[in-house]
Amino acid sequence: MQLQTGNLFSFEAKRGGEERIDMLITGQRLNVERIVSLGHASPEGFWYDDSRAEWVVLLSGAAVLEFEEDSTLHDMRPGDYVLIEPHCRHRVAWTHAKEPTVWLAIYHER
Repeated sequence: MQLQTGNLFSFEAKRGGEERIDMLITGQRLNVERIVSLGHASPEGFWYDDSRAEWVVLLSGAAVLEFEEDSTLHDMRPGDYVLIEPHCRHRVAWTHAKEPTVWLAIYHER
């Protein structure tokens, strides 16, 4: 048996460019990603729209999510999580610019 190990907080954060997305687990019905944001936000007018459910937890940093159906901004701090139903259009409105925002996202079939 070969163990696959790592640390969710071991990464090199970069300003500008793309968010860092690391696939931790991939399967037919389940994916687990670590996402590292540093001042990133979704482009204006862009909405995520996934056919799978997404459970996401904020591990460090700070972020604001926006959902198309509900114009209220959802402030997220470490430990906060949200279950996003399939095809629930959402976007990242803001992430902390000076402190890495680390997310753990689990995508699964409903």
